[in-house]
Amino acid sequence: MTLCRRTTTTTSSAATTAVAATRRFAIVGAGIAGLVCARTLMQAGCDVQVHESASQPGGRLATLETPFGNFDTGTQYFTVRDSRLTLALERTAHDAARRWSANAVRVLDAQGRVIEAAPASHEAHWVGHPGMAALPLCWARPLIGQGRLYTDSRVTAVQRDAIHANRWQIHTENAQGEARVLGGFDAVIFATPHSRLREVLLKSALHIPLLKELDRVDAAPCWTLLLAFPNAVQPGLQTLGPQWNAAYSTHHRVAWLARESSKPGRAPIERWTVQASTAWSREHQSDDAERAAAKLLKAFGEITGIRATPAMAQTVFWRDAQTLQPLGQSFVWDAALNLGACGDWCLGRRVEDAFVSGLELALHLA
Repeated sequence: MTLCRRTTTTTSSAATTAVAATRRFAIVGAGIAGLVCARTLMQAGCDVQVHESASQPGGRLATLETPFGNFDTGTQYFTVRDSRLTLALERTAHDAARRWSANAVRVLDAQGRVIEAAPASHEAHWVGHPGMAALPLCWARPLIGQGRLYTDSRVTAVQRDAIHANRWQIHTENAQGEARVLGGFDAVIFATPHSRLREVLLKSALHIPLLKELDRVDAAPCWTLLLAFPNAVQPGLQTLGPQWNAAYSTHHRVAWLARESSKPGRAPIERWTVQASTAWSREHQSDDAERAAAKLLKAFGEITGIRATPAMAQTVFWRDAQTLQPLGQSFVWDAALNLGACGDWCLGRRVEDAFVSGLELALHLA
């Protein structure tokens, strides 16, 4: 039982021959990695089924709609370095992604004073339009149109097919707890956070080399606070607090702040997204939402000087928000079992890492 590891798109003749008969794929997860992998395999003539536990695709490229406007609850923006992502955006994103100037990102001290501008970079900040979820929704359309994407379908276990011993079956469950077993898959690809992958493998009693590989990965959680101040939109009062729109913070509770209303295509109501620091999120990951919101709101006031009571204060907790120690390779593929994995955690923490991981695994198999 060996693992085939690749960090380039080169494929061997042996791998191509081995996968020639592997035409039906179950892909677990519809974040960027899963969507890109599925689209690439489908374009190569493969039969794919993508199962996503949430109600819509996108993973951490998520948007929450509220009466006050949209909030990007996870990923705040992304940058582009790989020419393949540039091409994908040009060909498929249409108006689903736009540049965000962020009014020159700042670095703040614990009291909200500007220490310096963020390190100079020629990379554009891209955001989904009109919300971060717009980009994965755009990329999911071909899958949705052909009935290949199943939302509200949480994969709980993977086992050998009851009829064809060399194939796989997946066990799924929807939000109502209704279970299904789907079989006849030649291969299964996990495009989930590494912790979720570990859970499924253990529940499936698949003590395989892939499971050991996951020991090398470390990802941190993140508490996120969403705030709305509708009373700020009054004649003569356009914004509250600071004049910057995005900043990194050295406050022990807060790592990032962004004025959501400054992003292109957003409603004008004053809204802020506050992401907690890695250390604080880990220390307080067992807190209830109300307690986390109160602590982060206090820190927000200390940093921005905004002491007004928000009309909305809501928290979101991301279990695997940021990769601290990646796997160190673009994907994992077990050629003996026809099981694989991809995701940003393979390479790093960026949206582009997820894109490259899903793409390179699909190219290796197609």
